Amino acid sequence: MRTKVAIIGAGPAGLLLGQLLQRQGIDNVIMERRSGDYVLGRIRAGVLEQGTVDLLREAGVDQRLRQEGIVHDGFELALGHRRVRIDLAGLTGGRTVTIYGQTEVTRDLMAARAAAGATTIYEADEVALHDLDTERPRVTFEKDGEHVQLECDYVAGCDGFHGVSRRSIPEDRLKTFERVYPFGWLGMLSETPPVNEELIYSSHARGFALCSLRSRHLSRYYLQVPAGEKVEHWSDERFWTELAARLPEEVAEQLVTGPSIEKSIAPLRSFVVEPMQYGRLFLAGDAAHIVPPTGAKGLNLAASDVHTLYQLMVGIYHNGRTDLVSRYSDTCLRRIWKAERFSWWMTSNLHRFSDQEDFERRLQQAELDYATGSHAGLVTIAENYVGLPLESLT
Repeated sequence: MRTKVAIIGAGPAGLLLGQLLQRQGIDNVIMERRSGDYVLGRIRAGVLEQGTVDLLREAGVDQRLRQEGIVHDGFELALGHRRVRIDLAGLTGGRTVTIYGQTEVTRDLMAARAAAGATTIYEADEVALHDLDTERPRVTFEKDGEHVQLECDYVAGCDGFHGVSRRSIPEDRLKTFERVYPFGWLGMLSETPPVNEELIYSSHARGFALCSLRSRHLSRYYLQVPAGEKVEHWSDERFWTELAARLPEEVAEQLVTGPSIEKSIAPLRSFVVEPMQYGRLFLAGDAAHIVPPTGAKGLNLAASDVHTLYQLMVGIYHNGRTDLVSRYSDTCLRRIWKAERFSWWMTSNLHRFSDQEDFERRLQQAELDYATGSHAGLVTIAENYVGLPLESLT
């Protein structure tokens, strides 16, 4: 087999890159070790920055997004008994975010790829990358008991934190930056109306909570829990009781409870690897960085990487701009570190830490009081939440 760009991973990053390249006539093949049903079954975040929405529009997969997505021009911080609304549109000149689940983004991209007749190989086993520092990289894998070799010009590693792409780069070529937080998020999906039209981030003495949604009839709630907590220890009744205890009284009174559709616990970590390229391999999304979900940046950062990599491939194949290759990593990392900073700030100031002393708690309170009591502070929160501008590679 032969293609121009081999894409490892059929999550939203890999599918979005493949769709954008396909529309520019740049041939690509996607390989995914899981089945399509498994990929669609993953429950992930659903807050899309305007830049991500624009990129999905450019990819031609925004029809359902425009019909079903819920545009939010603000969100709330509940700080004890005090509620502060962050007026995103008013503070950023009209910029907003859109609520549309990652599962739905993936579904739209899969449908578009199938309609275009582009090649996606699911359940590809033993994927391995070869000759990445040469002009003829290769990808090998097993499919239905057969050994397959795919020759390509470039490889896009969009296969997540545990994927093969980053592990294919010699360790001495990478520098890793990481912070692991001593808690996780217990998330519950329920077919109940959201408690509020906009998201509520609650900082409470009992721990952090988030009231989110997937649609007007589907709610997603989160609770901060200690690292190592087991999801089976949390009945629906216990979850609802604890959630209500962490919300302002007037919000808790509006909470509509019901049976859970799904419950899971996600650990929280900050992670960045530098550089994001090796030879003709380019990392994108979770393969190169992880952010705590507090800032709603995970999927959006992956989309910004894809935006940069897409510009790079168009520059190479349409304009012969191979000089752009060396700019990929630095361009991505500038935006990534700013998103890491915002996610770290939201996580550090809205959560309770078990080893936190009174002095540190007072600093946390002072930080939130200043940020929410200052116009400059509110603007900083808003412009980071809606997403910083996507950088041009050229």
